[in-house]
Amino acid sequence: MAAQGRKNVHGKTGVRFKAAYTASKNKSMLRNVVTELIVYGKVEVTSGVKKELVSLAENLVTFAKKGDLAARRQAARVVRPGIVNAEGKEALAVLFDEIGPKFKERNGGYTRAYKLGARRGDNAEVVLITWVD
Repeated sequence: MAAQGRKNVHGKTGVRFKAAYTASKNKSMLRNVVTELIVYGKVEVTSGVKKELVSLAENLVTFAKKGDLAARRQAARVVRPGIVNAEGKEALAVLFDEIGPKFKERNGGYTRAYKLGARRGDNAEVVLITWVD
C-alpha cells in the first residue's frame, strides 16, 4: 500500500497521478492553430495534429464559401477573435473575405501538407500546412 501524502506533488510519495491532456485542451489548441493558419497562411505542426487541423480548416473554408450570417456565426465559434494579420484584418474577416472567395470553385482539398522531417527535441515528425494556390 502506498504511503499517504499530498497528491500530484513531488515529495515523500512522488507524483502519483499526472494530469491528462484533456479534450478541452485539445480543442483549444486546435482553435489556436487553425486561427494561425488563417491569419498567416501556413503553420508547422506535428503529424498527429495535422489530421485534426486539416479537417477543421476544411470545414471552416466550407462555411466561408457559404458566406451567410449563420455560417459566419458557426465559424466564429471556432476562430479566435482579436488575432489580426499584417494588414490589420481579423482572422474571421480574412477567412470570409479572402479565403472563401479564393476557393469558391474548388470542391475540397484546400490545404497542402509538406513533411519537414523530425523535430530536434523529441523526434516528432513535423509537417508544414499551407493553403493550396
